[in-house]
Amino acid sequence: MERNIDDIRPTRAIVDLGAISFNIQSLKKHVKAGPGFMAVVKADAYGHGLVPVARTAYLAGADWLGVALLEEGIKLRKAGIKLPILVLGEALPRGADRFVQYNITATVCSPESLLALDQAAEMSDGQAAVHIKVDTGMGRIGLVPRDVLPFVERALSLRNISVEGLFSHFASVDEKDKGFSYHQLDQFKEVIAALEGRGMHIPLKHFASSAATIDFPESYFDMVRPGISLYGVYPSTEVDHSVSLQPAMTMKTAITFIKEVEKGVAVSYGRTFETQRRSRIATLPVGYADGYPRLLSNRGEVLVAGTRAPIVGRVCMDMMLIDVTDIPEANVGSEVILFGRQNSEEILVDEIAEKAGTISHEIFCGITKRVPKEYLDGSLQEES
Repeated sequence: MERNIDDIRPTRAIVDLGAISFNIQSLKKHVKAGPGFMAVVKADAYGHGLVPVARTAYLAGADWLGVALLEEGIKLRKAGIKLPILVLGEALPRGADRFVQYNITATVCSPESLLALDQAAEMSDGQAAVHIKVDTGMGRIGLVPRDVLPFVERALSLRNISVEGLFSHFASVDEKDKGFSYHQLDQFKEVIAALEGRGMHIPLKHFASSAATIDFPESYFDMVRPGISLYGVYPSTEVDHSVSLQPAMTMKTAITFIKEVEKGVAVSYGRTFETQRRSRIATLPVGYADGYPRLLSNRGEVLVAGTRAPIVGRVCMDMMLIDVTDIPEANVGSEVILFGRQNSEEILVDEIAEKAGTISHEIFCGITKRVPKEYLDGSLQEES
């Protein structure tokens, strides 16, 4: 029997679905009874695997799933996922029939999208469920507050449209200063009051992202919709860290080559690192084509035998070098943790992100398809 090709190169991402389940339950406990819970699984569940994470979210008690694209919602439906799904991006008119066909809820904030969904639902003798997006200060998609009431009136007048929800999105709620977040919240409340003053009650109002779910309970409304925190990462250093979260992903590889080099030898492209002593330099079969940031050249660290080893020289497309001079246990085949825990030492993805000048979201989403995802039951689950 031929061995799986993914077993050959040791570079892989290990996803702990148990940690994701723990995080969902921890967040649900934090918000207490009341609001519903939307698990945001967009962008391949932030790089963790769309379908496995969605199934885990369902088992952990999520009420809804949030995605960015219609294609993601269709993929979940084809995988047998029955939970309500909201596409958080504006519904494109040319995809209106698919929203109806797959029973996926659409975000609308333009007449074109609304009418396309109404027509698609009429042709299938059904209804199109929609959530209306309000732009309270994010500046992306959404209706400005003064335009919401006439838009909702029009939506409610359409026989084939079911207005299920109204929502908005915070711009800076992950910051300690919640001044602008309160401004956004006040605008949203004013919109709701104006609608209800005209007898228009929308069942689901939602606003709370991960940061708001953790430390801005005023924004809970009828549902919270955390994203990054499902995966064990706090949205920023400025939000409350008292909610217990477990990192869900480990990225690892193994040493494939070691060489002894003399003092004064330059390594990797550009000769940006030169040994200051006789050194043991190890090669790892991972690089920026796998999503490991090139910006960590000469500044990142990895774990070998529970000890931090510095990255030396530039991170290449397919390989990188580390200095294991002070780690005598390091040999060809030794496990290397790029981020995650090894023995008592841990490198958090936040550390990787900070050194690369970005956020953990981008690190997770940047891990490329050529890195197999291995789940803790030992299976390899690749998604087309």
